[in-house]
Amino acid sequence: MGATHTTGASAPSAAATPPASHRGRLGLSPHAEGMAALAVTVAIWAAFALSARALSASTLLPADAALLRFGVPVLVLAPALWRRRRRIAAVRPGAALKIVCGAGVPFFLAAMHGGSLTSAAFVGSIVPGMVPLFVSALMAARGHGLPRGAQVAGLALIAAGVAALVWRYVVPVDADVLEGAGTLLVASGLWALYTVGLRDVELDPVGSIGLLCLPSFAVIGLLVLAGVLPTGLGHAAGGDIALFLVVQGLGVGLCAGLLYAFAIRRLGAERSSVVGSLSPVAVVLLAVPVLGESPTAAVLVGVPLITAGVFLANRRPGPRTRPSVHPRPEVPADA
Repeated sequence: MGATHTTGASAPSAAATPPASHRGRLGLSPHAEGMAALAVTVAIWAAFALSARALSASTLLPADAALLRFGVPVLVLAPALWRRRRRIAAVRPGAALKIVCGAGVPFFLAAMHGGSLTSAAFVGSIVPGMVPLFVSALMAARGHGLPRGAQVAGLALIAAGVAALVWRYVVPVDADVLEGAGTLLVASGLWALYTVGLRDVELDPVGSIGLLCLPSFAVIGLLVLAGVLPTGLGHAAGGDIALFLVVQGLGVGLCAGLLYAFAIRRLGAERSSVVGSLSPVAVVLLAVPVLGESPTAAVLVGVPLITAGVFLANRRPGPRTRPSVHPRPEVPADA
C-alpha cells in the first residue's frame, strides 16, 4: 500500500545501493531488479483498492476477507516467525499497538467499508494519498518540526485533490459517498499511525509482517467466534475465496511488504516513494476494465492532484545551511 512507507527509520538509504555493474541472481542490474519489484508492488497496491470495492459484490463478508488477509501470511511464514518470536515479543507495547491498530483489523475494516460505499478511485487515492498529511501532523505533534518547502506544496495538493473528489457529493448531499469518504480518511489516518509506528521497531520485513498479522488474525478470529462479526466463508463461492486469497493474503499480506523492502534496498527510499506515488493512477486505469468504473470529472481532477502531492510530499527538503567561508562538499540526500 502507499508510498509513505519510506518514513520508516529502518529503511536502507540510496547510498547503500550496490553498483549498477553488479548483476543479481536474475541476471539484472540492481536498478532493474528494484524497478521490477516496485512495479509489482504498485500493482498489488492497486489490486487492494480494487478488491476493497469488489468485496461488496462478492459472496465474502468483510470478516472473511480479513481472515484471508492476515491468516495466509501467518500460515506461509510460520517457521520464519517462530524463529523471530523473541524479537517480535520484545517490541514495546506502544509501538506494537500503533502497528496492529494502524494496519490491522481497524484499518482493514475501515478500508473495506469505505470502498463498498465509494469507488476504487476513492480507495486508491484517499487512503495512500492522505497518509503524508496525517504523518506530518503526527510528527509535528511529537516535536519533529513542521514540513517545509516542496513538502508543504505537496500536502496542499493532496488536500485539494481530496476536496476535488468529494465536492460533487456535498451539494446535493450523497450521504453514502460522504460516509465512505470519511471512513477512508479514518483508514488513512490509521495507516499513518502504522507508518509512524514502523519508526519505533527494529524488525526485518518478515518480523514486521508477523508483528502485524499474528495479533490481527487472533483478533478477527475471536470476533468471528464470538459472533460479533458475521462470516459466510463456509458458503462463499470458490472463485471469490481464491481471488481474495491471492490478492489480500499472498499479494497485500505477504508479497507487497517483502517486495517493497527489496525495492528500497535496490533503489533507495526516495526513488521508491516517487514511483510508488503512481498507485492512484494505476487504480483508476485498472478500475475501468476490471470493475467497469468510468472516471468522473472529479476523479480526473482529484487523482492527478493527489499523485503530484504525494510525489512532492515524499521529497526530502534540502538541508538548512549557514553561510560559511569554506564551502562544504555536497552530501546525497539519502546518505
